[in-house]
Amino acid sequence: MTVGDTTSGAGAEPPPGSSVHATPHHEVDHTAEPTDDPLAIRLEQLILGADRRYTPFQAARTAGVSMDLASRFWRAMGFADIGQAKALTEADVLALRRLAGLVEAGLLSEPMAIQVARSTGQTTARLAEWQIDSFLEGLTEPPEPGMTRTEVTYPLVELLLPELQEFLVYVWRRQLAAATGRVVQAADDDEMVDRRLAVGFADLVGFTRLTRRLEEEELGELVEAFETTSADLVAAHGGRLIKTLGDEVLFAADDAGTAGEIALRLVEAMAQDTTMPALRVGIAFGTVTTRMGDVFGTTVNLASRLTSIAPKDAVLVDSAFAQELTRTGDAPASEAQAAEEVAAAAERARLAEKEGRQADEAPLPTYRFGLQPMWQRPVRGLGVVEPWLLARRGKPAS
Repeated sequence: MTVGDTTSGAGAEPPPGSSVHATPHHEVDHTAEPTDDPLAIRLEQLILGADRRYTPFQAARTAGVSMDLASRFWRAMGFADIGQAKALTEADVLALRRLAGLVEAGLLSEPMAIQVARSTGQTTARLAEWQIDSFLEGLTEPPEPGMTRTEVTYPLVELLLPELQEFLVYVWRRQLAAATGRVVQAADDDEMVDRRLAVGFADLVGFTRLTRRLEEEELGELVEAFETTSADLVAAHGGRLIKTLGDEVLFAADDAGTAGEIALRLVEAMAQDTTMPALRVGIAFGTVTTRMGDVFGTTVNLASRLTSIAPKDAVLVDSAFAQELTRTGDAPASEAQAAEEVAAAAERARLAEKEGRQADEAPLPTYRFGLQPMWQRPVRGLGVVEPWLLARRGKPAS
């Protein structure tokens, strides 16, 4: 919960009758009074593990932080203003102390602490909404005639809460370990923020038209199937799902080969599902700025533009991505070069046989991908680009 009051310090209560306003920079256009519904209050107490005890001002004063900082922390976490209602608990006070303590100890700057609160709030808000919409909704059907959903919800939450909490902490630690590992392997300090990555967008073709034909439930199932399949494939093959946007997913990988494999597998998986529209993918390789789990920059914009011009059930990549695949040996510079290598190997084998000696056993290069140059074209905001059509050479890796 956030507060609309921004008294500059934690010294004294505002005088009775005085008006206290949000600072203009953080002003919001809504307020939210805490609910008085008995079941909602019981559920809140169960989940938070504490009773309502403090107004926002009292919580800030007890935590030893200014009202302004407390207000910014709460807003960053995504909670609505509640005026001076008594709706906060000891846990809210402790959270304020912890964030403020990190700033006071010099471990985080104040802007960074705000970012921590915002990124955590945004991520967990989406998780909580999903769990209520998709998880609890399906499990709270009355098991017996005459029972209401509200009568089922409390004992269900009571059983699930500790298990979900432990699982959340486990997954977070795993993700933190993986992210930390990527950072410490960066070549230099600049690469920790501005990194060279392969960034791809996968987009369902004709999704807008599809929304006019399908019922809401059917559309929801299609989107969920698309997001689930995409997330599983991206993770299984070494990429990172950055975000999903309904009919589109954004993913990234540390190397071009991984991104190419993910992109082709996405196209192949969707093509096998007759309920899915066609898919198109655009990938670019280059410097990317990472912030709060998202990616930004010209490379990301280029990947998005390539997606919009990619053919159905195809993967379009930029010239930097094509060059990276060639450099790493994942693709030949051209099909002509690949044909020349095969012809040269065959000629060496023929000469060896003619001379009665053992043939050269040096293996031929095995390329995973093929690249076909497309017509150069102007792309809005990015000038003229040279797209390449990415295809698979041989069978996909198991």
